[in-house]
Amino acid sequence: MNLDEYRSTARAWLADNARENDDPKQFMARLHDAGYSGITWPRQWGGQGLTQAEERAFAAEARHHNLPTYIFSIGLGMCGPTILDRGDDEQRARFLRPLLRGEEVWCQLFSEPGAGSDVASLQTRAEFDGETWLVNGQKVWTSVAQYADWGLLLARTDVDVPKHKGLTMFLVDMHHPGVTVRPLKDMTGHSRFNEIFFDDVTIPDAHRLGEVNDGWGVAVTTLLHERLSISSGVGMSGQKDNPVSFEALRARLDTSDPYVRDQLVELHIRSRALALFTQRLSQETKAGIFPGARGSAAKLLLAELTMFQADLATSLAGPEAVLDDGLSQAISLAPALALGGGTNEIMRNIVGDRVLGLPPEPRADKSVPFKDLKVGTQS
Repeated sequence: MNLDEYRSTARAWLADNARENDDPKQFMARLHDAGYSGITWPRQWGGQGLTQAEERAFAAEARHHNLPTYIFSIGLGMCGPTILDRGDDEQRARFLRPLLRGEEVWCQLFSEPGAGSDVASLQTRAEFDGETWLVNGQKVWTSVAQYADWGLLLARTDVDVPKHKGLTMFLVDMHHPGVTVRPLKDMTGHSRFNEIFFDDVTIPDAHRLGEVNDGWGVAVTTLLHERLSISSGVGMSGQKDNPVSFEALRARLDTSDPYVRDQLVELHIRSRALALFTQRLSQETKAGIFPGARGSAAKLLLAELTMFQADLATSLAGPEAVLDDGLSQAISLAPALALGGGTNEIMRNIVGDRVLGLPPEPRADKSVPFKDLKVGTQS
């Protein structure tokens, strides 16, 4: 099937099956059975084994529908790709197909009350008794945790080494006794984030992802996928075109005004440049070329583009922006991208240090054992 036929078939399937109020898990099962979930993932682990051309073609068609897939965005964009890259065959066989079929929802458990931008200062502890790990601690700002069946958990396993070297990654059952999820309401009344408490939660060693104390290396893989997913939309948020996108604003604004045209051209240039950049990074990743810190550049560019869109919509649409529900929500949520997945300041530090080769910021804690640090809530 050539790409035009693939796009046409996907368009027809979506027209027949994309119903906004569908049960999310049932819809994901149909999506997978039709061949549109895990389009570029290996066939042996439940994917379709196709190329990014097919993935982009389907994504372009899906943007015209409100798909009930939001709760799967973390699993598809971050957790699943990390298991694919860093897990063993038993973990891939157990977790990837159920994830792609929507049978299990995933969340990512990194941030803590005292460890946001500096994730490596986290204090959730995992202690090994020879057979299982015992976990105690707290996570916060976790998306879709209220729906999650499994979580990708970063915990501290050694306090006698520097903070980046004493972490281990785990796959944790979110329904296990001792796991408590508490949704957090924002000023709109929605609960987009959660705090999670772990009280004597046991995890079998078979659910350790990667080597003991190599959790930071696994986390870097997850963060790379997170930033690529956020910047490219691979995680499938399931929403129609952004109401502050170039196409949406062009349709609602007076394009006979030279200033409006000038601003829309700037928006188009920024949007197209980011799309091409993230496409290149995704192609490199699929080819086994690790994009590294350039993923942070893509995420930074998206955060800045989103704020530019919101500012442009506010200034050009005027008071009407407040009255339009979709537009007002897009504007109010725009600053979140400058925080989630790493702040703009952190992204600039990473790009400066690891892409441009500028001198890194001084770090007094680089060789200090974690137990001797005064960080986060430990200070």
